[in-house]
Amino acid sequence: MRAVGSFSAYLEHAYMDWLYAAGIGIFFVGLMASIALHELGHLVPAKRFGIRVPQYMVGFGPTAWSFRRGETEYGIKWIPLGGYIRMIGMLPPRPGDDPTRLRGSSTGPFQGLIDSARQAALEEVRPGDEDRVFYRKKWWQKVIVMSGGPLMNFVLAFVFFSILLVGIGLPTVAPVVSPQTETCLIPAAERRTECRPGDQPTPAAKAGLKPGDRIVSFDGRQITSWAAAQRLVRSHGAGEVSLGVVRAGKPMTLQVTLIAKDMPSLDDPKKIDKNVGFLGVRPTEVMQKQNMGEVVGYMGELTGRVAMSLVRLPEKMVGVWNAAFSGAERDPEGPVGVVGAGRMGGEILASDLSPEQKIAIFINLLAGFNLAIGMFNLIPLLPLDGGHIAGGLWEGLKRGYAKVMRRPEPAHVDIAKVLPVTYALAIVMIIMAGLLLYADLFNPLRLTG
Repeated sequence: MRAVGSFSAYLEHAYMDWLYAAGIGIFFVGLMASIALHELGHLVPAKRFGIRVPQYMVGFGPTAWSFRRGETEYGIKWIPLGGYIRMIGMLPPRPGDDPTRLRGSSTGPFQGLIDSARQAALEEVRPGDEDRVFYRKKWWQKVIVMSGGPLMNFVLAFVFFSILLVGIGLPTVAPVVSPQTETCLIPAAERRTECRPGDQPTPAAKAGLKPGDRIVSFDGRQITSWAAAQRLVRSHGAGEVSLGVVRAGKPMTLQVTLIAKDMPSLDDPKKIDKNVGFLGVRPTEVMQKQNMGEVVGYMGELTGRVAMSLVRLPEKMVGVWNAAFSGAERDPEGPVGVVGAGRMGGEILASDLSPEQKIAIFINLLAGFNLAIGMFNLIPLLPLDGGHIAGGLWEGLKRGYAKVMRRPEPAHVDIAKVLPVTYALAIVMIIMAGLLLYADLFNPLRLTG
């Protein structure tokens, strides 16, 4: 018997490990699909405006698989940490230079760095490509191309949130008697959950309330939510009241005698409300479907929270450092890397939640990541998309001012001048990614405790 039990435990452990690995895989597929669509958001307008795009890649590092269609190579790389499209002529030549050649001399280390980047940007420019380079496009075309990726993330987030809220619903407590409702009054000091002979029954048990009963009215007032039921019961105090319920589709009225009891405040659980009405039921958690207006409000609220998190990102990264090297608890509102998100996916699938709840959390996780990726890319700093968008908008402003003032059309905005800052920011981003990777491996953020 012991051997059979051990084998059964082994099979259960192996099954949970398989579910965990499958959850990681499912999340990574969803994440890579989101990245692929982000890059597609750049690719489609780039080709529409005639920019030559030699490469469209999902991932970084060595190429795992690719194919060529027309002038573009499409493929997947081994490191699933992002993606890119390569457009020719991202940087303009130095003012006064031949567009196809670069002066060999440099005046300093930063200038040399900039010149090298210019040269790399011009290497793929072939004869006949003069009007197909990125830097020569109109300012609004540049803005559209670089906004396409974040916009795709926002669209995906909206679609995911719509599926979650409208198709599945949000977990909420309904005024339906839960099977976990106690039928007796248990003294708080005893800290037990089972009734014993001699325990006093609750008012709900005395009145004959049963699990599954939906409370629809209280003393003649309609009940539409658990919160409304709670407040009406508490404000009534001790005494008899009529309770309208629906049981197995049939409406009925029960007479309930409420008792007075000290209960934690609904507004501040740390405070105690004295002698409030007590019925003695627990609500049932259900998935309540929302309308499209709720989707907009839900996404708007999360957008504000993500924006505040980005503003406080340096502070949040200090928290990640403390969690990684001091054993501090991870902040649930703090940043998490790709590895940490993948572990969450495994944790979700291996949990005891219902299939509907697992799907809902998966969708919510992917929606949140798309929203965060889209907003992070809008930060107006290179090498992020927001840096190129800011450059395009600045160019549009300069050209608009010149037109109003009847001045000569200014040159294209030269974003190469801020490359030293760009490289510094890239180094900071690499360090942040490394720190998140370490924290996600050794002190991961968990969803279920």
